[in-house]
Amino acid sequence: MTSIAVPSAGLAPRRAWLTDLPVLLVAVVWGASYLAAKDITTAHTVPAVLVLRFGLVVPVLVASGWRGLRALTRAQWRGAGLLGLVLSGIFLLETYGVVHTSATNAGLIISLTMIFTPLAEAAVTRVRPPRAFLAAAALSVTGVVLLTQGGGFTAPSAGDLLMLLAALARTAHVLLMARVTSVRSADSLSLTTVQLGGAVAVFAVLAATPGTGTAPWTVAAGFGGREWSGLVFLSVFCTLFAFFVQMWAVRRTSPSRVSLLLGTEPLWAAAAGITLGGERLGALGLLGAVLVLAGTSWGRRAAA
Repeated sequence: MTSIAVPSAGLAPRRAWLTDLPVLLVAVVWGASYLAAKDITTAHTVPAVLVLRFGLVVPVLVASGWRGLRALTRAQWRGAGLLGLVLSGIFLLETYGVVHTSATNAGLIISLTMIFTPLAEAAVTRVRPPRAFLAAAALSVTGVVLLTQGGGFTAPSAGDLLMLLAALARTAHVLLMARVTSVRSADSLSLTTVQLGGAVAVFAVLAATPGTGTAPWTVAAGFGGREWSGLVFLSVFCTLFAFFVQMWAVRRTSPSRVSLLLGTEPLWAAAAGITLGGERLGALGLLGAVLVLAGTSWGRRAAA
């Protein structure tokens, strides 16, 4: 299997920014998703909330992309199905992790994806990543550490371990999107639909298994306006929009570049916490925010 990612060096600066900006917006909404997920999810409702979250968007995708779905080959269905299984694992790990740890720890640990991805990509391609890129990633992680200290970094917990596993799963998903040959010629909408459909099937099976928590319809019946608003935000922006953009962008740039942009997610999580959650950001946090932005900018140039 060979990578379908287009080297960044082949992109004109304006075209590169047109690719980067939607990915950066994904980082913004994913950063805000921590508050939204914690607000509507408990340890007993994770599979149910995920069923509701994905169930809101999959029918729309199927209806709008039915012709493309019918055109998929068996190999493309298998490839997209594999990506969907990985995607379901990411969301289970992230959601359980957020429930069992602080948003600060979650944002810090999940940002390690931008370190894991270039290292994994280098291991697969046997091409050592540029030192400047690794230095930029390290600078961004340092910024994340400083950024999250204002919230109080606690001792590692079960939730922290789940977020670490989620970061590894994110890495696998980004690399698979770029390297699974069977999905190379399929359109992004169809691939996204199959992925999300496969993921919601996994969540539905888990929700129907005795002892896994509250049923989806019970959770939905107990939701008020605030919970439904949070669920719609998670469904439309953090799921549908985010993964469509990621699938689209990884074909036009490198997985490492996508992951570095998504690595600004903790910065936006802090911004959402300050503006919406009433959190305070001290001097170290402000310094961390500057380092994250500087590291991301430097890494983009290094990736080119």
